[in-house]
Amino acid sequence: MTTTHIEIEESVRHYYGQVLQSSNDLKTSACCSVDAMPTYLKPLLSAVHPEVMERFYGCGSPLPPALQGKTVLDLGCGTGRDCYLLSQLVGATGRVIGIDMTPEQLEIAVRHRDWHAQRFGYDNVEFLHGHIENLSTAGIADNSIDVVVSNCVINLSPEKQRVMAEIFRVLKPGGELYFSDVFADRRIPAALRRDPILLGECLGGALYWEDFRRILQELGCPDVRMVKQSPISLDDPEVAAKIGMVKFRSVTVRAFKMPLEDRCEDYGQVACYLGSIPEYLHAFDLDDHHHFETGRPLRVCGNTADMLAASRYAEHFQVLGDKSRHFGLFDCVPAVQGETSSASGDCC
Repeated sequence: MTTTHIEIEESVRHYYGQVLQSSNDLKTSACCSVDAMPTYLKPLLSAVHPEVMERFYGCGSPLPPALQGKTVLDLGCGTGRDCYLLSQLVGATGRVIGIDMTPEQLEIAVRHRDWHAQRFGYDNVEFLHGHIENLSTAGIADNSIDVVVSNCVINLSPEKQRVMAEIFRVLKPGGELYFSDVFADRRIPAALRRDPILLGECLGGALYWEDFRRILQELGCPDVRMVKQSPISLDDPEVAAKIGMVKFRSVTVRAFKMPLEDRCEDYGQVACYLGSIPEYLHAFDLDDHHHFETGRPLRVCGNTADMLAASRYAEHFQVLGDKSRHFGLFDCVPAVQGETSSASGDCC
């Protein structure tokens, strides 16, 4: 790790361990409110300890469905809010692992572990002190995790390619990366990437979306999907004066560990959602442009068919057709970064 990387890490640790004492101390809307959370998750918050909630700094709600019995890893778990939500979602037969580098945050998470176990009736959460750039030092093995989640943390890492490489190392084949983070519409100047306030507010380390896409492409993941996104306002005058020329968005991202093509190809396949995920009885959104109504067949490209048929979502979909016959590129137009696409049923 370079000197600059060490300085960034120490700056982030100090900001989250010492400067911020509650979510009220944040200067921007980069860490979204609970209003962005799906309705079915909100009742679960009542079972989370108040101190855990008070020291939560996240954006979006990167908790996908269909987690019962699964092993989920939360990168940068902080005080454990999402881990304790996940504990309820995976149930007694599932497992949740939270990892964080900030001792002050982890102390709160660990202190309330028995409290939550008593409330839930089972103990399925484990907290580890470590770095998300090197999960092996925390004992997380290859191909051992069903789902990796992260809530506005990856932007804080000075070594994002290493983080992504570790994620795809520990995911099982067919496993899912599902996270929310801050993305920028351009590359941020080096001096601003080292600014303590901008770093702590999840702005200085925000990735340019195209650079993020290239990182995943190099790691063998050529098709990453936006699930939802929203703009971030820079309401603090000091922050706006420093970095107001950059447009930021909070984006929820979904990607899978499986062989995929770098373009959407047409094999004449059709997918139908069975309506079997309890929280999504009438429809399921794979991403911002794949809206599956229950029982209504939808034409899909080969990549989308694989995402549905070769992941834990397979039991909830009927995918018709194979790749024995090719019809060329799928007739679709890529979603424009920074805009929300309509659910037209076309791929990418």
